[in-house]
Amino acid sequence: MVKSVLGVNHQGLRDWIIQRVSAVFMAVYSIGLILYIVSHAELSFAEWHSLFSQAWMKIATILFILSIVLHAWVGVWTIFTDYVKSFVIRSILNFFVLLVLFACFFWGMLILWSI
Repeated sequence: MVKSVLGVNHQGLRDWIIQRVSAVFMAVYSIGLILYIVSHAELSFAEWHSLFSQAWMKIATILFILSIVLHAWVGVWTIFTDYVKSFVIRSILNFFVLLVLFACFFWGMLILWSI
């Protein structure tokens, strides 16, 4: 019987697509934010607050944070799968990485929605 090398329901094509789509979204968001900062040379707190208090920017930022989390998870999972051979150690590392990624996502949400 052949066992799946990927395990934990990871599929190569799906992970590849997640990495590429999240990378493109992060690039577009970053370029847009850099252009906004460059075009507003004397950026004040009021302008910054006004930008991030708009619903479309909050949604875009949430998607950006989610893209970072998904991109990081696929990358770290791949590295752990390739280089950590012990199932127990790999599972513990995966658990802690997921915990940190969830914490970062919800921390970003709290910061963003407190504006």
